This record gives sequence, structure tokens and C-alpha cells, in this order.
Amino acid sequence: MAGLARFSASVDGELLERFDRLCAERGFPTRSKALESAMRRVLIESPPDAGGAVAGAVTLVYDHHRRSLVNRLLEVQHDAGEVVVCTQHVHLDHHHCLEVLIVRGASDSIRRLLAGLNSIKGLETSSLMVESAESEP
Repeated sequence: MAGLARFSASVDGELLERFDRLCAERGFPTRSKALESAMRRVLIESPPDAGGAVAGAVTLVYDHHRRSLVNRLLEVQHDAGEVVVCTQHVHLDHHHCLEVLIVRGASDSIRRLLAGLNSIKGLETSSLMVESAESEP
């Protein structure tokens, strides 16, 4: 690790108040720790890190009565078998299902998986949450 670097930033007062409340709610001991977490998130999601190892979850909500949709979701998941570690399926109501895919691998491969899933007509919602899976120097 290169050591700690100190810097200052000027931000809108209301934004800082909201950030401080969020820090407290999420249990960050200091603004610095919260800012480090936010910086890592931005770096993971940015194109320059494409290919970096990440691990996380993809969440999907869909109507399981749309059979072609379910079959297509399974096809895309199987095509991305190198990054899909496992899945969890939950019945939300008579029509809707929540599927959680645990993923691990190159960030660009996981982005391609998400793009493939999002291209499926009828998918109601999707989200991706990832963390770096690489050890820091």
C-alpha cells in the first residue's frame, strides 16, 4: 500500500449533511472510510478497470408465466457459466419471481452477462452489486 494521502474537497453543505447521515446509518466510522468505499465503487464500475476481478450479485425480477422469458434467462446464464457461481430463486407472488445470481470473474464478463440479461424482453428489473475480488497491493 502506498500509504495514506490527505486532501480536502469543497462540497455543497446540504450534500455533506446527507452524506454524514448516510455514513452514520451505514456504520462508517469516518467520512474517510465512507469516501474510500465510494471511490472503490466508482473505480470498479469504470471502464478503465474492465477485466478486473470482481464478485457480487445480479438481481432480477420477472413474471415466470412468460415461458420464453424464463427459457431465455436460463440460456444467457448458462452461456455465462464461467462467471455465474450459483443462483437463488424466490417466489414473490403468484406471478413474480426474484432471481439472485452470485457472480465472480472479470468485470467486463459480468457486464456482458448483465447486458445480455437486460436485452431480454419482459425482464422487469435488474441490478448489479459488485466488490473488487482482487487483493490490494
